[in-house]
Amino acid sequence: MTSTQRWPVAIIGSGDIGTDLMIKILEGDGPLTVGAMVGIDPDSDGLARARRMGVPTLDGVRALLGRPGFADIKLAFDATSANAHRANWAALRDNGIRMLDLTAASIGPFCVPVVNLDDHLDAPNLNMVTGGGQATVPIVAAVAKTGIVSYAEIVSSISAKSAGPETRANIDGFTETTATALRVVGGAQRAKAVMILNPADPPVLMRNTVYCLVDGDADDHAIEEAIVDMVDKVAAYAPGYRLKQDVQFEVFDRDRPLYIPETGKFTGTRVTVMLEVAGAAHYLPAYAGNLDIMTSAAKATAERLAVHTAETAGAAK
Repeated sequence: MTSTQRWPVAIIGSGDIGTDLMIKILEGDGPLTVGAMVGIDPDSDGLARARRMGVPTLDGVRALLGRPGFADIKLAFDATSANAHRANWAALRDNGIRMLDLTAASIGPFCVPVVNLDDHLDAPNLNMVTGGGQATVPIVAAVAKTGIVSYAEIVSSISAKSAGPETRANIDGFTETTATALRVVGGAQRAKAVMILNPADPPVLMRNTVYCLVDGDADDHAIEEAIVDMVDKVAAYAPGYRLKQDVQFEVFDRDRPLYIPETGKFTGTRVTVMLEVAGAAHYLPAYAGNLDIMTSAAKATAERLAVHTAETAGAAK
């Protein structure tokens, strides 16, 4: 896909996430362009910015259908809420518009672009998991490449100021969705996710701690290499993503096993990875890394889909 072949997308939701995503796309040099911003609040800052930046604005998703000028839009980002996404998907699913879901609806398969996007290039609806999932699933997947991860646990600490009403009302959904993604996408046999809202003022950056229990003899060097390589891959589209300190390893042998209440004695290696995520501050503040990594991952996913669509169309000719 050349620079003159742009792929128009729609953004549903004119709140902070949708607005940040719009600015990322408009200021980027990738294949995407914003063909429409959909919002229900006519006074929202997102719609006002869209109009100033020359983006057409609409008051509902059905306006995308059959309207002159919007026929080229084949993908929409949904940055609304889980309930709204279900209604939006019902309206668009039979009309050839694919969706990237940034809500907790989890209708389509989970997508963490550096881990499993190639498995879902033709899926009509992809769910971008959670901010904590986008930050931690790649690490678990990297560890799982070198050994059996019998258990993974992540603790995601975010600034309380970056947690909006949807996040606060759905903390159980966050933890369940993230834990499921750690298993389904990350490859852990069992998993747990914990979310902490940090009330510190000034706000602190997002921090994530990832614990993996690797059965048997683990190759520490191979695990560390895989983790560092994965961090670099995520940082390619989320530059504020980094290791906070060196990867830590602790070995538990038969003489000194780790006792786990649910399963008994564990022998193997506990891998501990500490991450920090700073936002790019396109629209969201830098401390909202939990939201920025979602919009960054969604944009990277859409760019890959655009290239795949162009390649598939070219091969069909």
